[in-house]
Amino acid sequence: MKAIIPVAGVGTRLRPHTFSQPKVLVNVAGKPIIGHIMDKLIASGIDEAIVVVGYLGDMIESYLKKTYPIKFTFVTQKQMLGLAHAIWICKKHVQNDEPLFIILGDTIFDVDLSGVFNSQSSTLGVREVEDPRRFGIAITEGSHITKLIEKPDTPIGNQAIVGLYYLKNAGSLFSSLDHLISNEIKTKGEYQLTDALQHMIESGETFTTFPVKNWYDCGKPETLLATNRVLLQTMNSDASLFAGCVINEPVYIAASATVQNAIIGPDSTIGENAVITDAIIKDSIIGNNAKVEKVMLSRSIVGSNAHISGSHQEINIGDSSEIRLR
Repeated sequence: MKAIIPVAGVGTRLRPHTFSQPKVLVNVAGKPIIGHIMDKLIASGIDEAIVVVGYLGDMIESYLKKTYPIKFTFVTQKQMLGLAHAIWICKKHVQNDEPLFIILGDTIFDVDLSGVFNSQSSTLGVREVEDPRRFGIAITEGSHITKLIEKPDTPIGNQAIVGLYYLKNAGSLFSSLDHLISNEIKTKGEYQLTDALQHMIESGETFTTFPVKNWYDCGKPETLLATNRVLLQTMNSDASLFAGCVINEPVYIAASATVQNAIIGPDSTIGENAVITDAIIKDSIIGNNAKVEKVMLSRSIVGSNAHISGSHQEINIGDSSEIRLR
């Protein structure tokens, strides 16, 4: 099974972390976002991936080649013209009669894909959402999709397409992508994959949906931290490795990290070769090779190679007083 993974975006909502690295290499629960995705794909039988890169794409290529023993093809999207365009430029690397799985590069998911890959028709992962204006929406009758709409201004349904697409026949997809590109059909200024899939439906292709209960967005600092909390629930650390420290599960602490006289957790990730000294860290992500000393952090993201330090305070305060130290 072959997958296409578009990861060409700049990741502006995750700045300043994405000034120096692509969004999909940002650490969450002990590994890059795309690492969680690749682990799931390979466990589900994917043995070849076409990765659409752009901004700092060489860093993504280096990480994937070094970490995963499957066949990779890297395609560069030189202009950010939309998701449909990102898929379209992969055309020469895909056979018309083969099935294809597309997954967005910032979508960490928990779905059993074996049933999806055995589907008799093309099928899309969906999840009910409160605000459908942020997503492509699937309208269904029975088990079949009748219409797909990209980010509707007026909500007409709440089944959001969450970035998992199984196409039974790649040739049909690329015919519809050709139609969009050649006729310059855009929605909200971009070539949308949702529009290509709608064209497939109008051309007679059958689509169904499959439920995605656990789907984690990593596009903004607050959602990245929320995803970190959820993923850490499946992990355990050995508190005995950190004498003199208090470890409040759930946490992930890299084996190469140094933690001294600290309180870590809950809901905290400490990256490779990080050094934590005289600090309290909870609900935070500390990057690789970062150094944090004499501070208390909560709901924080510290990038790789960053250095955060503070100082302990001494006060003599009388009764019925209030002082706020910042």
